[in-house]
Parts: sequence; structure tokens; C-alpha cells
Amino acid sequence: MMSSYRICVCFTRRFQGVEVDPPLDVREIFKKYAQGGSHLTADQLRRFLVEVQGGGDCISVNDAQGIVDQVLQKRHLITKFARHTLTLDDFHHYLFSPEFNPPIGSQQVHQDMTAPLSHYYIYTGHNSYLTGNQLSSDCSDVPINESLKRGVRVVELDLWPNSTGDNVNVLHGRTLTTPVRLGKCLKSIKEHAFSASPYPVIITLEDHLTPALQAKVAQMLTETFGDMLFRPKSESLKEFPSPEKLKYRIIVSTKPPKEYLAAKSIKGKDKKLQEIKDSDEDEWGKEPLDIRNDHDDDNMSVTDTSEHNLDVENNEECTHELCPSAPSTYKSLIAIHAGKPKGGLKKALKVDPDKVRRLSLSEQALEKAAESHGTDIVRFTQKDILRVYPKGTRFNSSNYKPIIGWMHGAQMVAFNMQGYGKHLWSMHGMFRSNGGCGYVKKPDFLMNVGPDNHVFDPKAKLPVRKTLKVKVYMGDGWHLDFKKTDFDLYSPPDFYTRVGIVGVPVDKIMKKTKKKEDNWRPVWEEEFSFPLTVPELALLRVEVNEYDMSEKDDFGGQTCLPVAELRQGIRAVPLFNRKGEPYKSVRLLMQFEFI
Repeated sequence: MMSSYRICVCFTRRFQGVEVDPPLDVREIFKKYAQGGSHLTADQLRRFLVEVQGGGDCISVNDAQGIVDQVLQKRHLITKFARHTLTLDDFHHYLFSPEFNPPIGSQQVHQDMTAPLSHYYIYTGHNSYLTGNQLSSDCSDVPINESLKRGVRVVELDLWPNSTGDNVNVLHGRTLTTPVRLGKCLKSIKEHAFSASPYPVIITLEDHLTPALQAKVAQMLTETFGDMLFRPKSESLKEFPSPEKLKYRIIVSTKPPKEYLAAKSIKGKDKKLQEIKDSDEDEWGKEPLDIRNDHDDDNMSVTDTSEHNLDVENNEECTHELCPSAPSTYKSLIAIHAGKPKGGLKKALKVDPDKVRRLSLSEQALEKAAESHGTDIVRFTQKDILRVYPKGTRFNSSNYKPIIGWMHGAQMVAFNMQGYGKHLWSMHGMFRSNGGCGYVKKPDFLMNVGPDNHVFDPKAKLPVRKTLKVKVYMGDGWHLDFKKTDFDLYSPPDFYTRVGIVGVPVDKIMKKTKKKEDNWRPVWEEEFSFPLTVPELALLRVEVNEYDMSEKDDFGGQTCLPVAELRQGIRAVPLFNRKGEPYKSVRLLMQFEFI
């Protein structure tokens, strides 16, 4: 395959396309299992699958023959193929096909789903209705639909009265975001809630509504979801139900109405309280003075002054507008109660044996709390739910390191799903686990309680428990998914691969291959080793870039895979674009081995 790149009017560079042979390891494996012959039988393929790929003894000759037939049917479409064995090229095609040979295990749910909700990491969105940035983008049901189709199980809606005060809008308060009707969002949730997973969808509400509008919301929830809506039998739950028990159910989580303030105009000195959002959020993670107003919309006050940190319910004369009686129907729909006790962080993390609840901390508050209360957080998340949300200065809808929340047992690490970047790729990677159902069982060490009520200490130094060896053989597919000049105007691309671990701090590392110049089908054949102290929380991050001497290197694809679900052996690894959408053809051939 010859490719030409025009340098100027009178000069054109020509590059000879190189036909890429299967890697040496693949050729040697084929030779071994074909016993020196030119074809691999179904029984020989079965032996390879068991001994090299870790398939287990459950693989039968009939299973292997089914694979052979599928590969031949896909590769040779002209006539019904008489041969029932694989050539070396067929074998290489099989190994390099994500359809036949994916890098992670079963796409079916395989974890125990009968434990309480607090025992799971839950795929959680933040400001789920925003199409772009946090300040001026449109509010819509479209990003809600897209996140649910991806498997997200927690949707956040901010509720405000419309301009006439007779209906409810969803929007990011105190910004230039354009609203969307609550009813439209609820109908979309109903339509798409279980398109990717049968396990429960949790709607977290932050409302700024009058009692009349709260009653309207209760009516809308009831009418939209009907029997899908989970109604707790008592005002507060002693233990959360399991995902299995809550299949195909919609769960409401918010602060009990009595704890809200009506967003009414207050004259004179108290006018600044007009748009208070009295939620369950923390006051323990304030950033330095220069960004003190850096609060998520869930925060308790507009500013960080002592005046506005007062408990208004205790300091203002109670009027009908400021201290409404909560509509009982609205309150009865709240299955997961949000809120924090008055007092410091230690008190907020105290576990109540008689009821469960949800607590929210900003990303910086969690970091601060983890410094001195790490084991308290772990103990809290064994029974109660902790939600972590992005700090307010992430106006561009970027995200933060999710591992800090995960290693402390936080179930709801809320992300801007419309965002971008490596942290969002890590989130996508984590929830590829367990069949992509949106619920991932937390590791046992986070749930265990030892003598003297001892729990896991995230700061403890741990020994290496497992080493992951990764070999990057080759890549292909860019010439099909990209234009000839997308990477370089004057020559084929110079690809290199970065591969590493996202995980607890001591496990985190990135390494890279050498670059391969002027080649659409690069062959690296480089091997890396990654010692792991907490393999349960480790993600394998892979990113391909194209070297650019004068500018920033070009992006060529990425993926993030849960180490706990990696399949040993030689695997085809499909790559995704910056948004986490799969390319049609771009993939790597890699080998994984645990020692």
C-alpha cells in the first residue's frame, strides 16, 4: 500500500505501506499448538485457550469449533467455507479481533447483587442535565439520556420555580444556564432508565421550591413512574435494600423538606439569603481565601462569611414562607435521606445504628477529611452512603481523581459526564466492571471489621500482592478511522503507546513505548511490569499518541480497564476517543499476565 504526501507544488513524498506479520509470540504459539503444521484444529485451539488464555477446563472442543467457524465465516464470506481449521493469518485475525477476543471478562453481571446499596460503588453523575460548561450551557434531557445509556445509575436534578412560580424547571442556579422542564427530564429518565442495566436508578434532588411546588413534584414523580417508584415503608431505613431487590425501580434521594428554606426574596439586610441552597453539603473543606466562593451548587451558603454560615432556621423568626410544613406525600417518596448533623466532621461521620443516610462532601473536603479521619470515612461508608462532588471552580465541567473516594469506600463519586479527560476515562474504566451494570461491589477489605472495631486504613503501607505484566505488541485501524493528514500533513504518523496504572498512590505509574516513525500499523513488542498493592482498585490505563516535534503530541486513542477483570493471555484492546466513544477499527494487540 503506497501513500503520498504533497510537500509543495513540485514535490511529493511517497511512503511504502508495510505489510505487518503476526508478532513473533503469535507465530511461535501457532507453531507450538499446530504441532508444526500449517493449520490449527479445534482441539488444538481449545488447548491454547485453556493453557495460554486462562479459559479453564470448561471450554470444550465444540466451543472451540464454534470459534473457528465464526472466524472463518467472517473472513471468508464468498462461499460456504469447507475448511474447519485456522491458518496462521486466521489465528492472528482471531486474536486481534475485539469481537472474538476482548480484554476483559464476561459482559454479564457476575458479582453478588444481594448486599445493601452501601456495599457498592455506584455510577454517579453530577448536574446530569447540563450539556456543557457549568455557567452558560443549555440544560436538557439529552445528557441524561446519554448517561443512562452508558450505565450511569445516579442522576442529579436541581429544581427551581419557573418565572411565574407555577411550575418546576431544572437548571444550574445562579448561572446563565437555560432551563429545561422537570417533566421532560422525568419522562426521559423513565424511557431510558433501564436501557443499559436493570439495576435501580437513583434521582438526587436539590430543590429550592415552595411547599406547593414540592407537592407538584411529588405528583409528577408518582404519575410518571407509578409502580416503578420505590416507596420506603418507614420514614427512615435501618439498612439500604440491595440492588437485586430494587431491580427496575426508581429511588428518590434528597433532604427531608423540613430542612429546606424557601427561595424567597428577603428585604434589607437579609437580602443575600435570597438564593440559599440549604443542602446536605459540607462546610469542612473550604479552600484558601482566594477561592472561598468555590462551592458546588449543593453548598450551604452563597459565600463563606460567618453571617451566612448561621443556621437560619434557628436565627430567623419562623414565617410560613421561610419555614413551611413539608408536604407529607413529597417526604414519603424520599428513600435515601440526605443531610448532615449539626457540628463538625467527626459528628457528621458518626454511624447511627437505627437509620441510614447519605452525606455529601466536595472533592477538596474529602481530601481534607482523609488527612485525619480516613478510618472514620471507611467505617461510615460500610453502612451509609457518601457522595463526593466536583469543586465549584470546575466551570468547564472537568473532573477530579476518583480514586480518593473509592479507596475510602465512597459509593457515589459524582462526575460531570459531559466533561472530558483522563479522570473521566478512569470512571468509564471502573464501571466496565460487573457487566457494565453501574454497580460494582466494593472490595472486602473496605467492608471488613476486625477486632476492636478495626477497619481498613487508607494510609497504611501495604505489601505488593500481585504484579501485572503487560506486553504491547502492535496497533492497527487508524488508517480506517482517520484521514491521511489528521496526524501529520507530510508523512504517516509516529505512534507511541503510554501504559500505566490508575490506583492507590503507591501503585500509580505511567510508562511508554518507543515511537514508531511513519507507520500506520506500528509494531512495538515492548513489555512492562506493574507491582500492585491494591489490585482490586487498580485500572490499566492505555493511551496512544502521535509524536509531534513542534507542537503538542496528537491524540490517537485511549482506554481504561479494571485490572480485576483483565483476561490473561493475548488480547485485542479496542480504543476510544476523548469522549469515551469507541472507534470503529482502532485497536491494540496486548498480552496480560499476573505473577
